[in-house]
Amino acid sequence: MKLSRLAALLAGVLWLAGCSVTRPPAEVAAPTPPQWYAPLPHGGKMADLRQWWLQFSDSLLVELIDAAEAASPTVASAGARIAEARANRTRANASLLPTLDDTLSVSRGNTTPPLPTSTVLQNSLQASWEIDLFGGNRATLDASSARLAGSEAGWHDARVSVAAETATSYLDLRTCERLMVVTRNDASSRAETARLTQLSADAGFTAPAVAAQARASASEGSARNTQQIARCDVDVKALVALTGIEEPRLRARLQEAWREPAQFALPAVPSVPAALLEQRPDVYQAETAVAAASADVGSARAAQYPRLSLSGQLNAGFIRAGGDTASARTWSIGPLALSLPLFDAGRRAAGVDEAQGRYQEAVALYTAKVRQAVREVEEALVNLQSAAARNDDQRNAVAGYQASFIATESRYRSGLASLIELEDQRRTLLASQISLVGLEQERLAAWIALYRALGGGWQREQGVASQP
Repeated sequence: MKLSRLAALLAGVLWLAGCSVTRPPAEVAAPTPPQWYAPLPHGGKMADLRQWWLQFSDSLLVELIDAAEAASPTVASAGARIAEARANRTRANASLLPTLDDTLSVSRGNTTPPLPTSTVLQNSLQASWEIDLFGGNRATLDASSARLAGSEAGWHDARVSVAAETATSYLDLRTCERLMVVTRNDASSRAETARLTQLSADAGFTAPAVAAQARASASEGSARNTQQIARCDVDVKALVALTGIEEPRLRARLQEAWREPAQFALPAVPSVPAALLEQRPDVYQAETAVAAASADVGSARAAQYPRLSLSGQLNAGFIRAGGDTASARTWSIGPLALSLPLFDAGRRAAGVDEAQGRYQEAVALYTAKVRQAVREVEEALVNLQSAAARNDDQRNAVAGYQASFIATESRYRSGLASLIELEDQRRTLLASQISLVGLEQERLAAWIALYRALGGGWQREQGVASQP
């Protein structure tokens, strides 16, 4: 009778082992619009984003990106998180399997006189296994696997971010250098005007106040140029900190001629926003966080149910005393222990509530990340369109102001225009030139932002094996 009851109990436990607790959805719907509302770029050829930087035809830019990636603490931290997540998955997988430990001991002594001195050797194998009745350990394994996939995607996202940040810093420096040319030319022009005005004043043809105004204008131009030089120096030092390249070596490389690309290859913008989710490692990382949180809920719920464990032992040993040897082997299976949670003052229920809260947070963060990804693409497309639409107008404005300034300067030297007219034309021309350089910087920044917003060439099938 007792055996039949035990068999029935075991049968019931094994039936329960086929049951698993429910989890909230591991995948949630992505809130994406049905189409892009910003105009898509056109012209050129489609580009492989993984090789997108090569079209700059600038070996220094590629070198800077590689150096920044190697020196980046963000990339290093992301790589360390991959190793940590992999170890956690290995630990979670081990919880589904039995454990086996071996104990070996040797002793020699005379513990029971007048018996002779003896040598005792013992070897024991101990096995234990917690049967995953309600899928708690499986849920933990699923959570760790999702976090490993998210960590790998995070590593790729860190690389894309570092590449975009480095390229932006480098192009900001190149833009600063172009502005430095503008301010230097402006300062030279003001200095020449001041020189000619002083000569005229010394000859008595120009009032001293006018000469003083010309000198003030020259000083203003020189100060602006000095300030621009300082800004470029700061940009160089920022690149040094970002890449870890020694400043003298970087400055030597920066002496090489640089030409802004006139046309970029067209990035492969997905036809609909929903397809963008396949290209963004940060979105995928947020998605895996939802799956991991869902599995955590399952693990917490399983902790509320009974736990079943089985152990076993195999022992072997011998004793040698007074020239005689005796050996023995023993084994046992069991106990088969069933642990029933009866009272824990709400600790396990609180664990479920905590896991549910983390799940809701992960869902909210995922949906926000999707919206942010769509927004970044839309903004980059708008900025590209705006920069392209203003480009010709701004160039025409610079050409017109340049011609007007030259004419006014000629009239001033002939005594037909006042210094006030000349300075007014100069300020207008300078502002227009600065705006043109700023517009070109805006265009480059928009292309880099689009590269970043499209995921930098990442695809979901990529894993840690793609690391260099």
